[in-house]
Amino acid sequence: MTHLILALFLIAIGMSVAGTGTHLYQQIARKVAEFRVEGANAIESLVNLFVMFICGPYMVLRLGLRADASGKASTVNVFLAAIIAFGWSFVTGMMVLGTYISVLKAAA
Repeated sequence: MTHLILALFLIAIGMSVAGTGTHLYQQIARKVAEFRVEGANAIESLVNLFVMFICGPYMVLRLGLRADASGKASTVNVFLAAIIAFGWSFVTGMMVLGTYISVLKAAA
């Protein structure tokens, strides 16, 4: 049971970081966060890659909720996007929490 709670905690951290990062990026860069790697130069391409990796779970979740031609969201798209987004946010949560714990251990 504790493993399940830890997994859900990591997913929650990852999704929180992804959502916060997406909205922060959109406010600072004044452009929509989307899946793209190209940039005007190498640094902008690296920033886009970083944004795509960190903010990816939130963007995938929002893509799954998009309406199709009939004006309704497809159930298959919603389920597929949720599975991908929550799995990806688990990895993002592990990275963020691991970095946080490493910094705390290094400071002590």
